[in-house]
Amino acid sequence: MYLSRIFEMNTAFSLLPWVVFFPLLGILVNLLAGRRLGEKYSGTIGSLACGLSFLVSLFLANALRINPGVYHQELAKWLTIGNLDIAWGLRLDTLSVTMMLVVSGVGTLIHIYSIGYMRRDVHHNDDPKRFPRFFIYLNLFIAMMMLLVSADNYLVLFVGWEGVGLCSYLLIGFWYEKGKEGTGNAVAGKKAFITNRIGDFGVLIALFIIFGVFGTFDFDEVFARAPIIAAIMPGAMLAITLFLLLGVTGKSAQLPLYVWLPDAMAGPTPVSALIHAATMVTAGVYLIARSAALFSLVPLAQDVVVWVGALTALFAATIALGQYDIKRVLAYSTISQLGYMVAAVGMGAYAAGMFHLVTHAFFKALLFLSAGSVIQGLERGERALHVGHHTGFGFDPQDMRNMGGLRKRIPVTFWVYLTGALALSGIAPLAGFFSKDEILAEAFHLQPVVFILLIITAFLTALYMGRQVFMVFFGKSRSKPAEHASESQAIVTVPLLVLAFLSLTGGILNLPLGGHETAGAHFLTGWLSKSIEGIVAGEFNLGVALLSTALVLTAILMAWLLYARREVTRSTFTDPLRRMLGPVFTAIENKWWVDEFYQVILLKPFHIISDCLAHPFDQGTIDATLNGFASGAKGLAGILRKVQSGYVRNYALAVIAGLVLILAYLLIH
Repeated sequence: MYLSRIFEMNTAFSLLPWVVFFPLLGILVNLLAGRRLGEKYSGTIGSLACGLSFLVSLFLANALRINPGVYHQELAKWLTIGNLDIAWGLRLDTLSVTMMLVVSGVGTLIHIYSIGYMRRDVHHNDDPKRFPRFFIYLNLFIAMMMLLVSADNYLVLFVGWEGVGLCSYLLIGFWYEKGKEGTGNAVAGKKAFITNRIGDFGVLIALFIIFGVFGTFDFDEVFARAPIIAAIMPGAMLAITLFLLLGVTGKSAQLPLYVWLPDAMAGPTPVSALIHAATMVTAGVYLIARSAALFSLVPLAQDVVVWVGALTALFAATIALGQYDIKRVLAYSTISQLGYMVAAVGMGAYAAGMFHLVTHAFFKALLFLSAGSVIQGLERGERALHVGHHTGFGFDPQDMRNMGGLRKRIPVTFWVYLTGALALSGIAPLAGFFSKDEILAEAFHLQPVVFILLIITAFLTALYMGRQVFMVFFGKSRSKPAEHASESQAIVTVPLLVLAFLSLTGGILNLPLGGHETAGAHFLTGWLSKSIEGIVAGEFNLGVALLSTALVLTAILMAWLLYARREVTRSTFTDPLRRMLGPVFTAIENKWWVDEFYQVILLKPFHIISDCLAHPFDQGTIDATLNGFASGAKGLAGILRKVQSGYVRNYALAVIAGLVLILAYLLIH
């Protein structure tokens, strides 16, 4: 019996590479036969590949539950140079498997949703051949994220880190020929890619310092030596953690590198859900949690992390309040909620940060996918009318000013959207209430000023979500397509119902249910304590919970008074907040002009310098030199070409002439 159990455990742990291999297998099948298989089967293969990865993650989580520990698996040698020995190694512990479950679980629901959504999208854009390509990119995204969270050393993690950056570029610019002036989507993809290169530069510098100081990239070895290095080389530890934070600001869209994420809305809606909920933006939070042993030794770096997260949370929440694009509101909401997570892990509240990461994946995926259902519902309404411009304003299916009254037209989407909005706002007993309030309670205890910033953010979150729900679903329809909108098919709504259920019940993950003696008997905290040393569960603070709930309810009431009681048409719509806030609303509507600031301060000078150097240095020196070599080679070839006449008599004459010259040389000397 005992030997049988050992065999079962070893068998389960040996499945670890398949969390990456199954999505790669899905890529291979769709790459070779996707177009021949058709939309139904290529989408099914992509979804099945991700679903199998989730199933393996479940087996691994259960194996860890029965036999806790940290397990390593070496797939192959990568680099062996002197004492440097780097392997393609995977790591299984409670932190990595938690991320695997989130990535593959939510990712599978997004894949299934994509079958219905993208089938219509590719035909709407007259390019059905791109359908299998979309699932190839989606599977690659999952594979790279699974590699990132299961890596056993920083170098393999960096491969996954770069991989998700590549996938974001491919998926944001999926319809690269569309958007503003026919290049808008391509520009958005490029913006995401280049902005993240700045953050990735920080991670690279951190890795160079890690290797220079520790002589290895292996997590266990680095973390074991970290206290000694922190004592004798505190500057190096500070540099490592701050450069890692620079990478986090890129991947997890924090100040100052958050600007790429709102533009990521250029990608199809399932891409938005995948990036914002389950994959790329959670990588930075995971990196800090994985590197807790380093950050905990550098209080200054922890303080910087906290303030970056808190300021980002508040800043992004203000911008969300002034947006009209249904997906862009959610994009700034994601930036804000990531600020919560970053602030939490910066305070050392790793359990609270990871708890919010998990619950946020549920309700943010739900909100984005529901927004896609709203958008396609309006597009169906527009198609039913056979017109593209019903008013002098034109029609944008993502503009909330063109919506209204949709709760009666698309009731399933309305109810799931409402569930996600209430979870995000932090209404009990939905998942967001428990995870967000745990962060607030930790901040109240550890960082009172940060607590004030985060509690204001909680109020703004409920206000902009209330504004969005009332503008989209209540009142009268403000456009003809909204009057004729229709509900999405089951393959779209069923994943929404599953995510709504998770958003309702996800809070139980860290309730004190017993079974974990450490960390206050909170389930998720006790689970993660096996991977993150010193992790503790935050105590429930009734005062903080009551204060946050009162603020949230006040914000929702305020949104109802401002947006639900006024019956207006699209032509007469004026945002009530504009009248209340005046120039402040203009500022948040224009996103505080951060992009324009970057354009003037960074991009324009760069373009000017590039233009100045282009002719004298690039074209006049580098190109001229290389072109000169090319011209010389071409001239020499022209001369030598005359020697190769093809006539045997000429070659014989050349041989005889050569012999004569050689004999003459020998006779003379």
